Amino acid sequence: MRWQRARRSSNVEDRRGLGGGGRLPGGGRGLGLTGIIIVVVIALVMGKNPLELLALLDGGGPSSSAQQSPRQAAPRDPNDPAIAFIEAVLGDTEDTWSEIFRASGATYVPAKLVVFEGGVTTACGYASSAVGPFYCPGDQQVYIDLQFFRELETRFRAAGDFAQAYVIAHEVGHHIQTLTGVSQRVNDARRRGEELKGDGGLLVRQELQADCYAGVWAHSAQRRLDMLEPGDLEEALNAATAIGDDRLQQQSQGRVVPDSFSHGTSAQRVRWFKRGFEQGAVGACDTFQAARL
Repeated sequence: MRWQRARRSSNVEDRRGLGGGGRLPGGGRGLGLTGIIIVVVIALVMGKNPLELLALLDGGGPSSSAQQSPRQAAPRDPNDPAIAFIEAVLGDTEDTWSEIFRASGATYVPAKLVVFEGGVTTACGYASSAVGPFYCPGDQQVYIDLQFFRELETRFRAAGDFAQAYVIAHEVGHHIQTLTGVSQRVNDARRRGEELKGDGGLLVRQELQADCYAGVWAHSAQRRLDMLEPGDLEEALNAATAIGDDRLQQQSQGRVVPDSFSHGTSAQRVRWFKRGFEQGAVGACDTFQAARL
């Protein structure tokens, strides 16, 4: 991946080294990493937001966590290759979506991306690294612990810089959904008590649309910067396959439960990323009207 060709974003904040990462607010009494993972699994089965449940375990909600005094990020090395890579990928998503929004007469407001380690407090509550990369609509920020990229390579066997770029672009896709009102419509359905999980459910459709948006970005990056090298596309498809609901459920519990799907199967995630990449158009990503996912 020729990521050095991309403009580096100034919207990346490095919070590593601040201390206290990996604990719940208030000390995280009674919960280690294993406990946190169990809580996350329970939350997903219940159709709840893992961030909210983890925050509630501390005796507060998302709002109380978000009101904690902010801490200043430690100075970082501007030549850190990991941060430079993230800045380049985020910068190119900004250029892609600015172009797309401008073509429709709108202005793109970029998301910020926070790099952390262990755990982080957000407007959506406290999150452990066990949650994985995520986007918080409350503060319109993407959060990533770089340890996930190492797990992507070792645990999920999806190595490569373009696999990592796919993950970032997917989370930015959720930011697009916030800006366009898609996330609000899904949240409204949640408040009405509608069932969101399951194969073909709203959560799956929302996640697959973010995959498709990641493909739209990849199409734009290739068209504008000739960014992809041989094997890059396969890296992204390997990552999409590795984190499909069916693959993860089979690995963790030895069986597949479609009624609890929240992100889509491996085949669906691959299909929608490829659809966005091949067509390069936002209109190709309407998963909510699609009869076949």
